[in-house]
Amino acid sequence: MNKYLLNGLFMVLILLIITFAGPYLPFIDHELNGERIVFPEGGGIGVAPFPPSEDFLLGSDREGRDMLSLIIMGAKDTFKLVILIVLIRYAVAVPLGLLGTSNKGFFPWLLRWWNQLFSGFPVIISAALILCLPPLLYHEHRLVLVILILALIEVGRVGLLVQKQSHQISQKSFVEAGITIGVKPGKMIAHYYLPNLLPDVIVNFFSDAARVIMLIGQLAILNIFISFDVFFAPGLGFMFENTSLDWASLIKDARKDAYLAFWIPFFPMLAIVIGAFTFNLLGEGLRKHFNRHLPS
Repeated sequence: MNKYLLNGLFMVLILLIITFAGPYLPFIDHELNGERIVFPEGGGIGVAPFPPSEDFLLGSDREGRDMLSLIIMGAKDTFKLVILIVLIRYAVAVPLGLLGTSNKGFFPWLLRWWNQLFSGFPVIISAALILCLPPLLYHEHRLVLVILILALIEVGRVGLLVQKQSHQISQKSFVEAGITIGVKPGKMIAHYYLPNLLPDVIVNFFSDAARVIMLIGQLAILNIFISFDVFFAPGLGFMFENTSLDWASLIKDARKDAYLAFWIPFFPMLAIVIGAFTFNLLGEGLRKHFNRHLPS
């Protein structure tokens, strides 16, 4: 029994339910209307953020909005960003890897150069340096550009994995036989290469999804977000306002809130960790499934 795969599928099912059915639960505040000041029945004044209680199961943020509602309402934005980034990455990396099958020429060199360019530093450093460039900070299409940058940064790493595997496949006897009988390149890729590459591509896809969700969380701790609006406030200069409910945006003041209202960064971070763990667990389960016939 593949416990990794079963547990991974179960956790994915839970996340899907939270993402698509969660916003319609009766105890979720769909409007996300918070109150910074409340007047309890027993007297006195309450000022947001409010700690976990019967009224706020996971506490509230500084606007008085329910953290549980924020996390559930933000799940769709979070996973949409993660899956889109990884899809773009693989849509570029897989064809480049296949084009470098011979292990000679321009495409293998390009992938090695691409990988070396961004592997010298941790991905978080490379991403932060690029995303903090002024042309990106103030660009009207920042969201699209940031998604593309986060997708492309690790294209070299993924493309090299595909290139090495496709080169190994090209040495197999069934490929040499196909070349001998004159199988066309397009058919060769569709019937010889892709079926053999697909299992590893799928496993790596979910591993990369875990890497991406952790990356956007790390960027948020540095106050670097995927999406925000820039506006000018007289006397204050240019100001940035988050425009997404993704989990990373909820930890924008993590360094301050960790001491004054720990629940604000803790629960979104926990959600990010659970999301990454789910993707990794599913990827490991799929790896064991695809390799089930190999000797252990």
